[in-house]
Amino acid sequence: MNALEAHQLTKVYDNGRQRLRVLDNLSFTVARDEFLVIAGDSGSGKTTLLSLLSGIDKPTSGRIVLLGRDITELSEDELAPMRNTAIGFVFQSFHLVPSLTALENVMLPAELKGDADADERAARLLQRVGLAERGAHFPGQLSGGEKQRVAICRALINYPRIIFADEPTGNLDTGAGERVLNLLVELKREHNAALVCVTHSHGIAARADRVLRLVNGRLAEE
Repeated sequence: MNALEAHQLTKVYDNGRQRLRVLDNLSFTVARDEFLVIAGDSGSGKTTLLSLLSGIDKPTSGRIVLLGRDITELSEDELAPMRNTAIGFVFQSFHLVPSLTALENVMLPAELKGDADADERAARLLQRVGLAERGAHFPGQLSGGEKQRVAICRALINYPRIIFADEPTGNLDTGAGERVLNLLVELKREHNAALVCVTHSHGIAARADRVLRLVNGRLAEE
């Protein structure tokens, strides 16, 4: 079973005056342990595609099969548990809760699932990424690289089977970006998860098993 299957995905935005076709009839699969990069220039629709694949948004037409289940017509209530347990999402802008400490941010998905050992698992992950001493700090007290490592820990705490990453090193300097990428690849391998990353970074693309390039709403394999 593939981790992900996209079948003839199309996304059209219609504001009543004009129709903008952002994605046009995309079909591809992602293997269970594959590291796939979706590359393309800014504004090419990469983030829109990631939103569709992860169930955050709905396609205008086409189907998405995630971990063997067609999610295209699922309601928000049906999608929410799947997002929390089977999917990890790493955003470019971190999306940490400012009123929670680093440890509490990492714990949050596991607590929502009702895991009694959420605090222990979160502490182990923070230690793993070199942030054991920063667990009691709030996001406003952390550097960009530290915030992104916290976000990665949060994405991985429920042992997801597929990880989506949206420009995960876009807000980081070269050194911090390299460390974050190494961490993502290493933890993905340990968890035997698929990793789907959208980026315009040639450095990230060079590390992937496969690269798809998004041009004018269509995909071409590199």
